[in-house]
Amino acid sequence: MLTRTELGRELDQARRVTDSLFQLVRPDALYDRPVPERHRLIFYLGHLEAFDWNLIARYALDVPSFHADFDRLFAFGIDPPPGQLPDDTPAAWPGVAEVRRYNLRTREIVDDLTDQVPQQLLHVAIEHRLMHAETFAYLLHQLAYEKKAAGPVPEASAAPPRGEGFCDISGGHATLGLEREKNFGWDNEFEQHCVPVAPFSVARHKVTNAQYLEFVRAGADAPFFWHSEGGRWMFRGMFAEYPLPLDAPVYLTHAEANAYAQWRGMRLLTEAEFHRAADGADAGSNVDFQGWDPVPVTADPQPDGRPEQLIGNGWEWTSTPFLAFPGFEAFPFYRNYSEPFFDGQHYVLKGGSPRTARRFLRLSFRNWFRPAYPYVYATFRVVRP
Repeated sequence: MLTRTELGRELDQARRVTDSLFQLVRPDALYDRPVPERHRLIFYLGHLEAFDWNLIARYALDVPSFHADFDRLFAFGIDPPPGQLPDDTPAAWPGVAEVRRYNLRTREIVDDLTDQVPQQLLHVAIEHRLMHAETFAYLLHQLAYEKKAAGPVPEASAAPPRGEGFCDISGGHATLGLEREKNFGWDNEFEQHCVPVAPFSVARHKVTNAQYLEFVRAGADAPFFWHSEGGRWMFRGMFAEYPLPLDAPVYLTHAEANAYAQWRGMRLLTEAEFHRAADGADAGSNVDFQGWDPVPVTADPQPDGRPEQLIGNGWEWTSTPFLAFPGFEAFPFYRNYSEPFFDGQHYVLKGGSPRTARRFLRLSFRNWFRPAYPYVYATFRVVRP
C-alpha cells in the first residue's frame, strides 16, 4: 500500500509526462481539432487540472472555487455518437496564458491538500492523468507534422515475420476483475468473478500489416494508419510517414478486425479468453512510454512458446461488449466514467499500447472504444474454430 507522500510523487511524475506532451505542440496549434470527434487541444490543457480540482478540492474537501467557470468548462471530454460532431470555434475557448495560470494555481492548492485526501482519490487523479497521456497521444498523432516538434522515426523493416503459429490454451476458469477493498481499480473492474472458458487455439502473434495487406489486396479497405503513395503503402507514424512495416501489428478498428477474422474463417478473443491466455504474461518492450509507433510482433519472444505481446505494442480488441460486471457500483465521485458506456456500442480492449502507463498493465484493467473509432493504437489476434 502506497503512502500519501508516495502517491503525491506519482502525481507529480504523471504531470511531467503530460506536460511533455503539450511541449510537442506548436503554440499556434493548440486551438486545432485533429480528431473531429474530440475537443480542441486547448480543452485538454485545462481538463487535467480541472479534473484534479473538481475531484480533490471541490468533491473531497469542499474548498471554495477560485475559477468556477473553468471548473465547468474543462470538466468533461466527449464521445459523440456517429454523425454528431462538435461544432465549437476557437473563439469559444479562453487564451492559453489564462489557462496556464489556472493550471498553476490549481496545482499549488491541490499539492497543499494531498495529505487530507482519501488515497482512492489520489489513485484516481494519477490514473486519470495517465489515461490522458495516452488518449492525448492519439490526438497528437493526427496533428499535422509541421504543427508539432520533431521526434524519433523508426527504421521500418520490410521483412515479413516468420510463419503464423498457434498456441493451445487449456480450458478452465478465467478470473475477471478485482476484489473490492483489497486493490485500487476503476468501478468497472469490480466485482471479481470467475467465468468458465472452453479450450481454444489462439495465434501466437498479433495480426501483422503483411497479413492484413492480403485482405486489402482481396478487396478490403486499408486501415486508417495506412497511406498509399506512388504505388506503395506507407505508415502514418507519430512524427513521419515511412514504408509500411510489414512485421509490425496492424492498427485498426474493431469492425475491421472482426471482418478480417471472418475472412480467415476465425474469430476474435473474448475478454475471458484473453485472461486465460495472458495470465502470468510479461509486459513487452513497447509499453509504458518506451516508444511511439509499433515494433515487430516478434520483438518480445516468450521462451515457453506462449502467445507473445499480449501486453504492449497495441491494445487488443476482444469480441466482448463493454458491460458491467455483477455487483457493479458507479464511483459516486465519477459516475460518468463507465456507466454511460454500457450501451452495447463499445467493445473491450485488453493489454496495452506503446503509450500505456505501467499502472494499467494489471490484467483486470478494461479499456473500451466504439467499433468504428480508428485513432486507437488497437491490434488483434485470431482464434481458430
